[in-house]
Amino acid sequence: MRVLVVEDEARLAAALQRGLTAEGFVVDTAGTGPTGLDAARHGGYDAMILDVMLPGLSGYEVVRRLRADECWLPVLMLSAKDGEYDQADGLDCGADDYLTKPFSYVVLLARLRALLRRGAPERPTVLTVGDLRLDPARRRVTRADAEVVLTAREFALLEYLIRRPGEVISKTELLDHVWDASLRTAPNAVEVYVGYLRRKIGRDRLETVRGAGYRLIP
Repeated sequence: MRVLVVEDEARLAAALQRGLTAEGFVVDTAGTGPTGLDAARHGGYDAMILDVMLPGLSGYEVVRRLRADECWLPVLMLSAKDGEYDQADGLDCGADDYLTKPFSYVVLLARLRALLRRGAPERPTVLTVGDLRLDPARRRVTRADAEVVLTAREFALLEYLIRRPGEVISKTELLDHVWDASLRTAPNAVEVYVGYLRRKIGRDRLETVRGAGYRLIP
């Protein structure tokens, strides 16, 4: 199994290379975002361990560009940034797993093996319903090729709906999946954001099913 380690801290990169090589992996390293991106695109690797803070190009941008190119190489992201929003950003931009520094090498190895077991299945880079297109990696929405500018909450709401076109989805389900479960959010927040979304994507695209919920029209 070939693994690419993209890490600008030379001692850590060398330690990971030694440890993984001892486990039977073939390991290459890169020290900048651009060199890591080029190697990931053309090196035929089975997985990549990717630091977030890199010279030239951040780890977030590296994985975004890979996913935009429909490259589904499994990515384990490493970062000293341990906030929940930092981890969410890493996963949202296309990483498969996220591990904070300092980390246990045993845990890193177990997570890497788990990624390799799952492999790199085909995943659609763009979700499409009619003339409505949502690109999760680029956080971009268009309708009839015209860009639609959405807030983070509007984007999350549309992404959940567009993954289940034609299905009726209740307010409760939307609150559970689009809003922070740790916060007490009033049910009418869903109505408010559905209204915002309708004004941006077209009122004809988002139907209210009285007493049941909302449906994105295919």
